[in-house]
Amino acid sequence: MADESFPEELADALVGVQRLIRRRLRREMPDPRLRSAEVELLRLVAERPGIGISDAAKELYLAGNSVSTLVNQLARQGYLVRETDPADRRAARLLPTPAAEARLSEWRRRRADLVRNRLSRLDEADRETLLAAVPALRRLADTLREEDERP
Repeated sequence: MADESFPEELADALVGVQRLIRRRLRREMPDPRLRSAEVELLRLVAERPGIGISDAAKELYLAGNSVSTLVNQLARQGYLVRETDPADRRAARLLPTPAAEARLSEWRRRRADLVRNRLSRLDEADRETLLAAVPALRRLADTLREEDERP
């Protein structure tokens, strides 16, 4: 790689874009305001209904007690349901409620609208460059995920 600063600049740009999107969406979403960790847990549970707390903690790189706290908060707000795991009566399985599904759908719609609007302000060459970069960014994410999953 010719430019030694490229990895740091890329990471800074990705984090900066994510932070700004998250901040903007947080301001625009209806109450109750959800923290990033709560949204990430809801997204995970919606993608993998029935996931257990320990698996969610591993997936989100959080301590189990932190995820339990998030689950309790989201359950009180009507976004998650905890069911007993029939295979292990001590374990809970997490399910999204219709309110969670609606909230996530609204969040996705607003996020897409926000990014679409900002992309339209860029010139065609920048939009094409970003479009071409998406597969490489997904592969980068896959390599990061693979390294985390190795024993």
